[in-house]
Amino acid sequence: MPLALTGYEIGLLSVAVVFMIFALVAALVVPRRRPEFPSKYLGWFIAGCIVLFASQMTAVLLLAELGEGEEVAHESEPAEPTETTPTETTPTEPTSAETTSTTGETETTEAQGDPVAGKEVFLGAPACGSCHTLGDAGTSGAIGPNLDAMSPSYDKVVERVTNGQGVMPSFADSLTEQQIQDVAAYVSSVSG
Repeated sequence: MPLALTGYEIGLLSVAVVFMIFALVAALVVPRRRPEFPSKYLGWFIAGCIVLFASQMTAVLLLAELGEGEEVAHESEPAEPTETTPTETTPTEPTSAETTSTTGETETTEAQGDPVAGKEVFLGAPACGSCHTLGDAGTSGAIGPNLDAMSPSYDKVVERVTNGQGVMPSFADSLTEQQIQDVAAYVSSVSG
């Protein structure tokens, strides 16, 4: 399964690969062919090292800022509006997944999930706590983001658990839609 890399991650990876190739060639290939290396080319060699180091650090700083900008832009995208369908309604109480507007139309909204069931999902089979820190769950994973520090929204948790990103895999095949909504309700309600 290939990793889904964003543009800034590809740029960062490209600069790192160039730097590593230069280091390997300078350390392993060139000295075998020219044992006196870098004697008379020492200035050029040091300049090349400085340029590549500066390029790597610049890429880390600039591309990381761009990556954060992409993340913020992605978070601020408005959700697509849901269509409403006129139906005949009887004067009953709306369920948790329905609300009745003043025009008599029924509008369906997604259930927000059950935080209590979500805690069980978080601590259960996917073992979210092995990668994420979440104080309420008593977990201290260090692979993924610290959820207490991030305080992700319900929609963000649903999106990440469903689609994955970076090293986090998608759990769409292993968790039901209700379980994803439950864990999103739990994380978004207790983090921060």
